Amino acid sequence: MGIRPSTWIRVGAVAVAATGVIAVGGVVAYRVLAPAETVTVATTAYPAAPAAQPGVIGSLPAAPLIVDGRLRIYAATRQVRADGPVDARTQRTPYWSYRRWPQELLGVVAAGTTVVGRWSDGDVVALDARTGKVTWRTAGKPPEKSGYKGGSTGAETVYEPEGLYTAGGRVLVRDAAELRALDIATGRELWRTPMADCREGGFTTAGGRFVTTDTCGTAPAVEFYDVATGRMQGRWEPPSAGAALEVEPLGCAPAQSACTALRTLDAAGSRGWLLGEPDAAGKTPVTAAPALDPPGAMLAGEVGVTYVGGDMVARALRGGAEVWRWRGDGSAELLGAQSGSVHVLTENCDLVTLDPATGREKSRFLLAYGREGVDWQPGLVRAGDGFVAVERLVKADNADADEADEYFGALPVILART
Repeated sequence: MGIRPSTWIRVGAVAVAATGVIAVGGVVAYRVLAPAETVTVATTAYPAAPAAQPGVIGSLPAAPLIVDGRLRIYAATRQVRADGPVDARTQRTPYWSYRRWPQELLGVVAAGTTVVGRWSDGDVVALDARTGKVTWRTAGKPPEKSGYKGGSTGAETVYEPEGLYTAGGRVLVRDAAELRALDIATGRELWRTPMADCREGGFTTAGGRFVTTDTCGTAPAVEFYDVATGRMQGRWEPPSAGAALEVEPLGCAPAQSACTALRTLDAAGSRGWLLGEPDAAGKTPVTAAPALDPPGAMLAGEVGVTYVGGDMVARALRGGAEVWRWRGDGSAELLGAQSGSVHVLTENCDLVTLDPATGREKSRFLLAYGREGVDWQPGLVRAGDGFVAVERLVKADNADADEADEYFGALPVILART
């Protein structure tokens, strides 16, 4: 209930007291509602790197981004935090945390021991992973629709942040109508270039290019920008692209960065392409890779792996000849791939890791911690640095086919060493 006008016209001590109450209330409201930044730095020793031992590590409430092989970075609506060691079975008290209010976290990327967060007011803030201290910040323009999208696990925010990429010693930020590059060590702006709304999507390549799809005209094309200068270094029109073109990056690090291939979907169907190192003229070679044509096929070393008739089949990237075939239980699911490993989830919820060169099983274990059930489906998955993190989902009892899934209990993310 608001204060009635008669309260303000009383005289003497009563009026002073009322004013005092309002003043105190104003101070309290300011302290609660004013913008704030809270930095809680590390006070204990930097966690050691864990020993390599295949198996389930534990279950976590949030999706971890592994940094420097020693820390797990998590995202929440208004917070970035870290814990360790990486092989801790549960989420620990934060090693450090960084919180802003009322801004919301849009994305997190990492390079070396630098963790970079992008916020809903456009600010980009870098933290030292070893201490949690702010190392630099820079202002920017927020995207048109800015807000936290990671849900309770933060998986999308740390694995697939929108408009935030890494490229060597640079962080690329796609603002409202431009792309800019920041030096990851200092935050200094290196360049900026216009980026119209009709240039859709984006990812960086291992060869030092930023890739986006130009749909501005009648003939869509893939454009390549030099991450060192911001200058466009060529366009590529897939054969028979027609009026519509979708591009999916493949073989990427987190944040759709350092990708080595792509898949196009257009009037000619689904086709895979390898992205080579830029040539002397700065052009990026694009080579057909039939092994990556099937939707869902993954790049693993020198092969493309896909699910065919109950088997996992690896085919040579160039030419498409079958290299090996792994016969599973008839309903295995391809989870992900990383250097030297292909990860498959069987119908019985075993996590099987295969050698991408030979198809030989490297490890196999039940992907469950303790007495957890296995009645879940994988959501976002991150395979890298010798770990696999899986966001687990279940279908709600009253859900229709097109409704979103629910998280698998209070600890929906399972982390394993492979």
